[in-house]
Formats: sequence, C-alpha cells, structure tokens
Amino acid sequence: MWDKPALLNWVANLLYAISMVVMLYAVVYVVVHLPIFPLREVKVDGELHHVSREQVKLIVAKHLKGNFFTLDLINARDAFEKLPWARSVSVRRRWPDRLEVVIEEHQALARWGSTALVNKQGELFHAASGSDLPVFYGPDNGVIEVASQYDSLNKVLRSAHLEVATLALTPRRAWQVTTTNGIVLELGRVEMQVRLEKFANIYSSTLVGLNKKITYVDLRYPSGFAVRRPTAVVNPEKEKVASVDSAKAKQGDTKAIKSEVVKKRTGTVT
Repeated sequence: MWDKPALLNWVANLLYAISMVVMLYAVVYVVVHLPIFPLREVKVDGELHHVSREQVKLIVAKHLKGNFFTLDLINARDAFEKLPWARSVSVRRRWPDRLEVVIEEHQALARWGSTALVNKQGELFHAASGSDLPVFYGPDNGVIEVASQYDSLNKVLRSAHLEVATLALTPRRAWQVTTTNGIVLELGRVEMQVRLEKFANIYSSTLVGLNKKITYVDLRYPSGFAVRRPTAVVNPEKEKVASVDSAKAKQGDTKAIKSEVVKKRTGTVT
C-alpha cells in the first residue's frame, strides 16, 4: 500500500472530504441551534369562529419548541389538530422568524345523537356547540349516508315551510323524519324524496291548517299516505268541575225563574 502513491492519494482525498463534511455539519448544527434564529411570530389564518386566541397561545407556549430551523413542523401541526374545532391544519416556516398556520374549522351540520357533532363532509367530531342543530341517528357506518340525505330532504320540507328536527336511519336502512313542529314522517327505504315531495305538496295546499293536530304520517303506501291525529284526552277532574258548574248554572237559572215569578206576582220592578 505504501508503495502505491495513487492509492495513498485517493485515501488522503477521501479522509479530507470526510473531515470537511463533518466540519461543515458541525458548523451548521451549531449555527442552527444558536439562539439567533428564534421564532418571533406565529400567524394563524383561516375562517375561525370557534378557535380562540387563548387556545392558540396555549399551543404556542406548550408545544412549539425550538428555533426557526429546529422546530418540528409535524409535531406543531399535530398540536393544532387537537383543537376540537380544527378539521385540518397546515404549517410552514416563513423566513426569517415566522411560522404560518392555516386552520380549517369544522362546519357543524347536525348532532349525532348525544355523543358528537357531524360536519358538512359527514365526519364526526367532538366539540361543544350551543347552536340549534338538527339531530341525526343511525348506525355507526351511516354518518355520511345520513348527512348526504339531509340537505335534499330538508329542501323539500322547506317548500312546505317545515324543517327537519331529527333524521333517523334504522339498521334496515329505513328513514324517519321528525319536523320542528312535531310531525313524524315515515319514509321507508326507497323513493324517500318522491314520497316527501307528495306530502309537501298536499301539506301546503290542504293540511297546513291542521298542522297542530297532525302527529304522524306514514308515507310508505304506493298511492297515498296515512295521517294520524292525537285522540282527545279527557281529564276526569276537569269533567267533574264542568259538571258541577253546569249543575250550578242550571240551579241558578231555576232560582232566577222563581224570583222573576215572585216579582211579577208582587209587582216588584227592577
């Protein structure tokens, strides 16, 4: 080996190259980790109605560790995605000292029973909301199916000045709608929109004046639908009071007649 100058030159050049790479890496490592590249600004963009400034400050203080170069962007994104109303998050560095965060919030469409909220993409998420939202029910694998049917069914009901309060999908894939004024509509498993359109048309022209008396409509008949009204419930106590009042009224009428007769006989003038 020592008598081979070419090989010695090659080894020397290799060692020189390795040493330069190591030295360059050390310099870069030191420079990057110096406190001269701190993150001075975190800019959050997006249509934010539920993500608050306090939540952002908490994430910045708790999860954003390092300077402009050493900050772990994946961990930073994951931290922001843990916000209840955050649907998706993107983060990127902006030279020389800024981190840009774009948050897409969930847009709540309905409640999923009493356990979660449903966004407009048919995804479940867990967050608090004080909005007056319709309620969806269905099997665990039916969230997207229920959410996709809601808009078309609610649009039909709005033509009759009604709104969906609850929309339910049974395990047998049958549909049931309850309106905001308490009417339960059985739609069945096929031609739900066609059946609902027939009901909406007749409701607008005929049944709208009876909306307080209708409680249940079965639309699963091929050539029509069945309407149920609540039966009148008689309160025994009220009926008893009414009977007593009626008896008193009759007794009072009898006394008045007798008094009138006496007055006529005695010539009393009133």
